Amino acid sequence: MSDLQEYIQKLNRHLARFRETGILNQIGGETRAAASGETFETRSPVDESFIAKVAKGGAADIDAAARAAKATFPAWRDLPAIERKKILHRIADGIVARAEEIALCECWDTGQALRFMSKAALRGAENFRFFADKAPAARDGQSLPSPTLMNVTTRVPIGPVGVITPWNTPFMLSTWKIAPALAAGCTVVHKPAEFSPLTARILMEIAEEAGLPKGVWNLVNGFGEDAGKALTEHPDIKAIAFVGESRTGSMIMRQGAETLKRVHFELGGKNPVIVFDDADLDRALDAAIFMIYSLNGERCTSSSRLLVQEAVANDFEARLIERVNNIRVGHPLDPKTEIGPLIHRTHFDKVTSYIDVAREDGATIAAGGTRVGEEGYFVRPTLFTGADNGMRIAQEEIFGPVLTSIRFRTEEEALQIANDVAYGLTGYVWTNDLTRALRFTNSLEAGMIWVNSENVRHLPTPFGGVKASGIGRDGGDWSFDFYMEQKHIGFATGQHAIPRLGTQ
Repeated sequence: MSDLQEYIQKLNRHLARFRETGILNQIGGETRAAASGETFETRSPVDESFIAKVAKGGAADIDAAARAAKATFPAWRDLPAIERKKILHRIADGIVARAEEIALCECWDTGQALRFMSKAALRGAENFRFFADKAPAARDGQSLPSPTLMNVTTRVPIGPVGVITPWNTPFMLSTWKIAPALAAGCTVVHKPAEFSPLTARILMEIAEEAGLPKGVWNLVNGFGEDAGKALTEHPDIKAIAFVGESRTGSMIMRQGAETLKRVHFELGGKNPVIVFDDADLDRALDAAIFMIYSLNGERCTSSSRLLVQEAVANDFEARLIERVNNIRVGHPLDPKTEIGPLIHRTHFDKVTSYIDVAREDGATIAAGGTRVGEEGYFVRPTLFTGADNGMRIAQEEIFGPVLTSIRFRTEEEALQIANDVAYGLTGYVWTNDLTRALRFTNSLEAGMIWVNSENVRHLPTPFGGVKASGIGRDGGDWSFDFYMEQKHIGFATGQHAIPRLGTQ
């Protein structure tokens, strides 16, 4: 039996119960169908086969979940942080124990290749462990004495929060948001993306099996226009953490304005990888390919614009074309596969539409640009050359395995091109000139920049973007800054003079 056949057999065993019961909501510790009784289907992008029916939550379900989160908030907030730490570590243990199940289900639900998803579950466990260990110090503050007062600061959890997660690497991104919220002492209402609801349900099961009190974390499946809107507008929800596209972020901000919601957005990107002629071109090539074609190109931090200096552009693009044409597209559960299918027909149609856009704009389709097979949503890794930054393929987030190559002559021109987009999430700079790297990164409009490296995530560092790429930062204490309120308390250290009114 091949590895692929073995993984398919294991997957079918895991999916059997979901096919029988459906993927349900979890509210106040109870497994529930949607209040309306409505469902929708989730299907695999591999072959469009049926996975399960999913409860289609709406405003009534969100209201019940928000009330449960509000009711359980005081007890969870006041639970000793060391106890929250223990529960979060047990959740991490549960993730590790079910890592293969999570990876197989995520691959089938999203189309992501197993070679990447096999690690995503373990990264999710690391997220829970990291924030579990930070929980005991989450309320720590400062001592700021003045001549008459001992001023101290502390942090307190903000209250029930809403978490809305995307369909690309949904398991890992759910843990990234929910783990710090729970560690801070907040309660949670989670609405996963409708295209990828499967592993959110598994994660919910792991949490409650680990001893998380009922109602602390609630799960409501549904669509953005009903469940999502109800969550962002609900008065009991104090903050919204959202990962997704920029237009949806703007909509959520408007919806939450009436109740003065705090928002944290990780949104879109059109990230440049800038390759100067003095760079280590072998490593730059590896990194540029990895950061656009891994995870099917469906990642916010993908390096979707290649800016390459003219002196090395011909050779670099020739080597790039050869490598791109060798990338293996195939079944996501095949360990040899490097790119699987795109998430859904809607997204497949969007990504492939840019092939015609590239032709209309005058770019060259140097590699890919075609569908693979007749079944599922597979597209061949694509490279556009001969582009300029005014083209739609250089300005708009395609969110697929599509790279646009643009040439530049000088450092100043490279910086102008790099910054000339609406987005500012990440940037990747390849040069062996230290002073150039310092100058360039200082002026590059991006929330995160890597020099001579691909995206290497370090949990204590801030993660987030500028411009249309987001608001706020994840990671380390930056996460607690979002999920907690800062509080100041001043203690008089003596009997200082207090102005007296009404004594004349």
